[in-house]
Amino acid sequence: MKYLFTTAIVAASLIACNSNDDKTTETKEAGHDAHASTTAAVEMPPMPEIPANAKVYFVNLKDGQTVTSPLKFEMGVENLQVDTANGMLKPASGHHHLLIDVDSIATEKIVPPTDSVHHIHFGKAQTSGEVKLTPGKHTLVLQFADALHRSYGSKLTSKITVEVKQ
Repeated sequence: MKYLFTTAIVAASLIACNSNDDKTTETKEAGHDAHASTTAAVEMPPMPEIPANAKVYFVNLKDGQTVTSPLKFEMGVENLQVDTANGMLKPASGHHHLLIDVDSIATEKIVPPTDSVHHIHFGKAQTSGEVKLTPGKHTLVLQFADALHRSYGSKLTSKITVEVKQ
């Protein structure tokens, strides 16, 4: 019964994350200081199990790479399944978030539920996207989270820096 209440609250948050119907996100403008966050004080089920050798990574980008904007990127996983943020927890499963110019999210913390210039959600199991970045250096963090948007923390994070040329 306690999970039914939790699922109802999380389901409301998921609507905002799953508002994009295709497998690639819309272009987002990044490089500003806007940042949204929400918290909820509800008892949550345990995080799903993940294999010790699981990892997330940028398929087509390398740390220190010079890029142009809009930036097209691909997100990969090893020993994990990319799934929708539908509130149904499964072992070794989750979805991507792209964090721009902010640090990774701590383990079990909920990633903010709305897209912003610093957090882009891929709650429909997308594995690619495009983002507009201002010229200069930017830190990109690929953050994996469970079906309830809880971060798997640094163990399922990939962080790179790119230089956007004009």
